[in-house]
Amino acid sequence: MTTTAASPATATPVADTPIAEVDAFVRIAADASSAWRAAPIAVRGEALRAVAEGLDARADDLVLLARRETHLAEARLRGELKRTTFQLRLFADVLAEGSWLDARIDHAVADYPMGAPRPDIRRQLEGIGTVLVFAASNFPFAFSVAGGDTASALAAGNAVVLKAHPGHPHLSELTGEIVTAALAAAGAPAGIFTVIHGTDAGVHALRHPEVRAAAFTGSIAGGRALFDIAMSRPEPIPFYGELGSVNPAFVTRGAAAGRSAEIAEQFVASVTGSAGQLCTKPGLLLVPAGSGVVDALASTVLPEPAPLLNDSIASGFRRALEGTAGHDGVDVLAGTPSSDGDAPPAPALLRTSAAAVIADPDALVSEMFGPAALVAEYDDDAQLVAVAKLLEGQLTATIVAEEGDAVAAELLPVLATKAGRVLWNQWPTGVSVTWAQQHGGPYPATTAVGTTSVGTAAITRFLRPVAYQNVPDALLPAALQEANPLGIPRRVDGILHP
Repeated sequence: MTTTAASPATATPVADTPIAEVDAFVRIAADASSAWRAAPIAVRGEALRAVAEGLDARADDLVLLARRETHLAEARLRGELKRTTFQLRLFADVLAEGSWLDARIDHAVADYPMGAPRPDIRRQLEGIGTVLVFAASNFPFAFSVAGGDTASALAAGNAVVLKAHPGHPHLSELTGEIVTAALAAAGAPAGIFTVIHGTDAGVHALRHPEVRAAAFTGSIAGGRALFDIAMSRPEPIPFYGELGSVNPAFVTRGAAAGRSAEIAEQFVASVTGSAGQLCTKPGLLLVPAGSGVVDALASTVLPEPAPLLNDSIASGFRRALEGTAGHDGVDVLAGTPSSDGDAPPAPALLRTSAAAVIADPDALVSEMFGPAALVAEYDDDAQLVAVAKLLEGQLTATIVAEEGDAVAAELLPVLATKAGRVLWNQWPTGVSVTWAQQHGGPYPATTAVGTTSVGTAAITRFLRPVAYQNVPDALLPAALQEANPLGIPRRVDGILHP
């Protein structure tokens, strides 16, 4: 079905949630978390599937609202909604498979080698408690109300309080209604999922003593402010923030010599896809000086200007682009680095040298969240490695190379210390939801380097370990009972039993 977007200005504004209501929602969520954590794992899995089915059933209505509020294309939104329901169903599969519990059993041993008897100890991961999720603007489905943070937190056995993004409030309301209805129909406890609106409401919820963890996707400034609040509480809580990334790409001489046109075409597609509003968009490209890649980029026809998600993102992009373009040693390679304040910003590629990047990395290795990137030309391979070493934490880093390129072997281990995902001859936009995916990285890419917000391992953010010592079998959680009634993988007396 083809939908027609209309102006969101015609819609009634969504009011901020009163603080008193936030308090009530969080208190109810705390009780719901206790009940949900104790619910059978199979019940939690069926609830996630029910949410996915509810979203699929209302796809046309959801996409219509998303188009009105985000300016994103229908095909992009339908693909993103499909991704959203896929990951809900995938987390249901994760629950059934069971390894996420990390169940460990050490039987009692009277003559344990450490010199004292070993007691019976059984350990598993359990839900951490109510999770506060701050929705993102650039993925109104996959990183928003029913996105990966919500799916993984619910799967882990926690209630979710969802702070809606102001960029798509009506979509957030409708999505929240669908999620709440599906969870209720599946038997989830009342209050297991709530949507709140407003900056003050989100900050108040973050400070609430019944909130046990929080997740955020957005800017460095906003994420760091919330992180500091989470850390300064009387009881600090885990704060999983995805903040910002330049996602550098390094092109070797061998690759540039053999496929310059292909590299240029793919790079531009990755930079300008979704108008450059992707957290994994490559914002810095290192290429050999005077190479065919530079020539191909200089002659490329960039896409037409497209509206960005909202005025705040558009103005932030213009500031970042103009700041980089105004730096000494930077010139325009293709496109237009400035535009009328009322018109959609035009895509642009800027050019500098690797030497300039090395001399002033703080200014030149900076995120431009929109359809622009900086191309830096290097004179020798040593400069490639030098740039890699000066990088801050990144979500991704890309190597475009031939297998025999010596510098690639030198770059790979350096970039592995800087980024959560290192790519070889592929571009970083497009984060597949898989068992092995890693979407995170050292600060400032994220505030929690040991975690991911995409893929099945995301569930571990919202779990905590609990050990049961000498507890009668009948009182133990099912995953730790001797007969293994769930049939899940467990480590028993040090031996993994799949």
